[in-house]
Amino acid sequence: MKVGVVDIGTNSMRLLITDGVDETGRWVEVTGLGRGVDQTGRLAESAIDATVSVLAGYRRLMDEALAGRRLAIATSASRDAANREAFFDRCEEALGVRPTLISGEEEARLAYEGASWGLSIDGDLIVSDIGGGSTEIVWEGGSVSVDIGSVRLTDRVLDERPASPDDVAEARALVRLILEDVPVWSGQLVGVAGTWTSLAAIEMDLPAYDGAEVHGHGMSRERVDDLVGFLSGLTLAETEAIPSLDPKRAPVMLSGAVVAASVMEHLDADEVKVSERDTLDGAARRLLALA
Repeated sequence: MKVGVVDIGTNSMRLLITDGVDETGRWVEVTGLGRGVDQTGRLAESAIDATVSVLAGYRRLMDEALAGRRLAIATSASRDAANREAFFDRCEEALGVRPTLISGEEEARLAYEGASWGLSIDGDLIVSDIGGGSTEIVWEGGSVSVDIGSVRLTDRVLDERPASPDDVAEARALVRLILEDVPVWSGQLVGVAGTWTSLAAIEMDLPAYDGAEVHGHGMSRERVDDLVGFLSGLTLAETEAIPSLDPKRAPVMLSGAVVAASVMEHLDADEVKVSERDTLDGAARRLLALA
């Protein structure tokens, strides 16, 4: 049986259709759903409209693939939005299933289950999932979700391009403060979701994004720090022109890199391995287990 899983994130809408062995496909569209939620507490109507349009397309893809079981999960932006239920009404009309709001802790566990699927790691595993509104860090025995991500940090500090050294320093200090109570565990750090995969593609200087090339790629802490410096010096147009980067991700890419560098600093991780598999894959595994 094929399953279809939709992730309604703070920045990106994603779809995975799989039978657990072969993938029919994996899709991502950046709609910026959570932009401004940190200030207003509401999802903007323009972002809702863009998101619902993408979800309607995802329903057609699941129908064409004959996905027998379907699930939509919603994360940080939806958790924080006062108009969440009205938004979910429109999502349900577009998708045919109502989104399930998941906690940061549940998001972390799904990311862990997905990241560990198909990636060979010796020893203990620590997964970092950087989203638009929150960041999850999860290990075998527990998980933590903190309310900072690429969209939220952009809204708070890094909304100018190029970014000044003072703004970058302020952003790093803010993330460092938010992470200070997160337990520090030793093990192989694995980065999942769009920030980490995009950073890997940029670091590899790919002519276009290629998930197969990115999956399993390793980056040192020094290289991630270098990417913060590189991205901070670019205009928005220059960031959009990076060949391997989705231009819609450009406004929040620097903030994502700052969070990534700060996570590595906090965990004292010398290297991160990047996984294409994440929350979507964890949720798909659970659906397949019910089939």
